[in-house]
Amino acid sequence: MSFAVNLPEHFTLYMSRNLQIGLFLTVSILLTTFTFYFWQIYRSPNLQTQEGDKSFALLIPPGSTFESVVDTLKKNDVLNDEVSFRFLAKLMKYPDLVKVGRYEITPRMSNRAALVKLRSGSEDPLTLTFNSMRQKSDLIERVGGKFVFGADALAQRLNDPAVTQKYGFDTTTIVTMFLPNTYQIFWTIKPDAFLERMATEYKKFWTPERQAKAKALGMSQVQVQVLASIVAAETNKRDEQPRVAGVYLNRIKRGIKLEADPTVIFALRDFGIRRLLTRQLSVDSPYNTYRYAGLPPGPINLPSPATIDAVLNAEQHDYLFFVVDAKFNGYHTFSKTLAEHLANARLYQQELTKRKIMK
Repeated sequence: MSFAVNLPEHFTLYMSRNLQIGLFLTVSILLTTFTFYFWQIYRSPNLQTQEGDKSFALLIPPGSTFESVVDTLKKNDVLNDEVSFRFLAKLMKYPDLVKVGRYEITPRMSNRAALVKLRSGSEDPLTLTFNSMRQKSDLIERVGGKFVFGADALAQRLNDPAVTQKYGFDTTTIVTMFLPNTYQIFWTIKPDAFLERMATEYKKFWTPERQAKAKALGMSQVQVQVLASIVAAETNKRDEQPRVAGVYLNRIKRGIKLEADPTVIFALRDFGIRRLLTRQLSVDSPYNTYRYAGLPPGPINLPSPATIDAVLNAEQHDYLFFVVDAKFNGYHTFSKTLAEHLANARLYQQELTKRKIMK
């Protein structure tokens, strides 16, 4: 025996409509949830920096992979949610488009913003600042090491006569082409392009007006910079540098040896010396201006543009000597005669002994 249940037609329609509504609501909720999650992955901040309000410089060297990029971000605590970053990276096909470069990750950066920058290779330049370095090797290590090409590539070029001659220098004077300043340069710049940039900055500095001033002194641009390096080593007092420059120019004009202590220290390569001894003044080096007349063959540091201008605008006076002021106030005492100078030097030597500065 069987029983057939005949449901009213309106009840069947009612149930069908409820099922449709329920299905619609379920789909809507899932879609909303998925959309919100995708929005979070896509737009929400996911990258942070350790210093809060400062950018993080992500360096991607040659040979890097997507995994090495993620590892760098993780090691520096830049990623908040690694899973979401990886998910969107794959959607945007970044693992196959990793590009060498230096990229600044800004605080609270979204996955999308970071990946768009990285995928497109939109590098950020680094800020290169260098000042009064003493030796060519210092320049090579401190500047060359800032870029992908490295110190070895820079050393190779700066020690190549053919390269240095191209810019009007030799392997000793080439360092004068590097004017201490702050520059914005891409980390991936090629070494030859870097030299071209430095040459361009050098030419910008040596305006026709500066060239005319050098000519009026009877000096080449390199000679001005060599003298400026000595002035810079003698005093860091900007207001005194033109006077010190004037002393050396007076000695050059009269054919008197410069007898500049900093050149002897450079020849000895002992930059901790505070008191030169008589025996040290006899070191045989072309940089020893106590033994050899005229300027040394190259600079003893990289003088700042301001110090170069101090030489170009040297004070005109009759001083031929100067010595550190015995008051140790950072300035010098100037004199016109040897007798005056010896008296001032004696006071300085006595003060050195009093302070137990013996070498």
